[in-house]
Amino acid sequence: MTKKAETAGSSASSTGKIARSAGAVSIAVMCSRVLGLVREQVFAGLFGAGYAYDAFVVAFRIPNLLRDLFGEGALSAAFVTVFSDYETNKGTEHTWQLASNVLVFIAIVLSGITLLGMFFAEPLVMLLAPDFDAVAGKTALTVWLTRIMFPFLIFVALAAVVMGMLNTKGKFFVPAISSSFFNLGSLIGGTSLAFLLPQFGLPGIVGMAWGTLIGGLLQLTIQLPTLWKTGFRFQPQLNLRDSGLRRILWLMLPATIGLSATQINIFVNTNFAASCMEGSVSWLNYAFRMVQLPIGVFGVAFSIAAMPVLARHAAEKDLNGLRKTFASSLVMVFSLTIPATVGLILLSQPIIRLIFEHGAFTATDTLRTAQALTCYAYGLFAYSAVKIMVPVFYALKDTKYPVIASFLAVVANIIFITLTIDIFSFRTIALSTSCSMGLNFLFLGTVLYRKLTGFSLYYLGLGVFKILLASTAMGLAVMGLQRMLAPLLSKGIFSQLIGVFSIIAVAALLYGIVLHLLQLPEFDEVTDKMRQRLGR
Repeated sequence: MTKKAETAGSSASSTGKIARSAGAVSIAVMCSRVLGLVREQVFAGLFGAGYAYDAFVVAFRIPNLLRDLFGEGALSAAFVTVFSDYETNKGTEHTWQLASNVLVFIAIVLSGITLLGMFFAEPLVMLLAPDFDAVAGKTALTVWLTRIMFPFLIFVALAAVVMGMLNTKGKFFVPAISSSFFNLGSLIGGTSLAFLLPQFGLPGIVGMAWGTLIGGLLQLTIQLPTLWKTGFRFQPQLNLRDSGLRRILWLMLPATIGLSATQINIFVNTNFAASCMEGSVSWLNYAFRMVQLPIGVFGVAFSIAAMPVLARHAAEKDLNGLRKTFASSLVMVFSLTIPATVGLILLSQPIIRLIFEHGAFTATDTLRTAQALTCYAYGLFAYSAVKIMVPVFYALKDTKYPVIASFLAVVANIIFITLTIDIFSFRTIALSTSCSMGLNFLFLGTVLYRKLTGFSLYYLGLGVFKILLASTAMGLAVMGLQRMLAPLLSKGIFSQLIGVFSIIAVAALLYGIVLHLLQLPEFDEVTDKMRQRLGR
């Protein structure tokens, strides 16, 4: 076999491995996101969009932002990079010692941050949502909820380290499905308490806050049996001089910004949203939850699956394999996110009406949330592509460019909102988030092209062209079906359910057929692996 054929075979093997792993992760993430939507439905039915839910969203946003900075974003990516290197070059014993050391260190540091966060909850809330003070009791309720939910940060960060260990060992499904248990815990526990606590004179939304803690604990513990089976045995130790721990922290330092442009912008956006009409924070949050479904199923799933493969290529100094794996992963992500964008834009109102318009959630809330969803959907391809790009920088041990990209995105976001918020109100926040992530994507893509000494733009462009053709055909079909089924979409929930799912099913089938006829190998790879997984 020639060297060229060997490289091609290696690249195909990497692509297949990522597709197979991403298929497992996608199914698990889909379960989690669907449960997350059910959770949001409960919130919408019980609390609508306004006083109580606005307070909950802002309160949860503080530990959730720190979760993305120190937990599931920067920590997970940095840990996988170093853990893979230890696996390849230092052996099992040193690898497990590093894992124990990291768990102890993270638990201690985040416990300290949690105590500080609970103590300074009031100034944090005032910083994030100063306009809440104009509504009697809203700031006090938000502070109360913040203090309840802050320990969530510890549980979810430890869960992220365990996820990194399992991913490196080739275990993807259990870590991915663990977030479903977060949603189950917060849904069942939170809803039960939301009905119980008012009998003791406490607000029902407080029960949902305690449910968040229950869910976070479940997300961690559900992974532990699988970790035990891989051979891990916890060794209580704290060695601050451990070179592996220092490498992880060094990678995390810039990555706390580099992987979290979206969350930083959300933090900024919450401040602006709180100054808009009451309900704006809720509308934007419901819409962002909707767009998180395809981001999680496609972007996050492929990022999780690609990260160990990219890290292994880098550890083996296989730059050619790294280039091909990256380009192929991007095409895979685009083949799923571009049609999802078209679908969300065209069906935003029917989808929001079907999922949320019950109980306290009104027709006006549906309209406003759908407008926000449309604006968020424009940036879906960029959100997901950046999830693939940033791990490449980790693999190359160069994290300064994601930091620069994040600063550019945050600055662009603030400028855009400041100039347009008086015109478009809350809608400008969602649109600005999409535009800033697009800028992030373009910057990182340009830098990676130079860092990897080129990757096939022709291959990438041809793939995107085929995806756009298939998405256009799908979009035309959606518009036609929407007109045909308009009477069905305006009736009761069962009729809406049939109408929306009929349109989605026909559109997805048409898209798949067109893309198959256009012969996009990555799409065929993804669908084959997912079909095999479902078949088993």
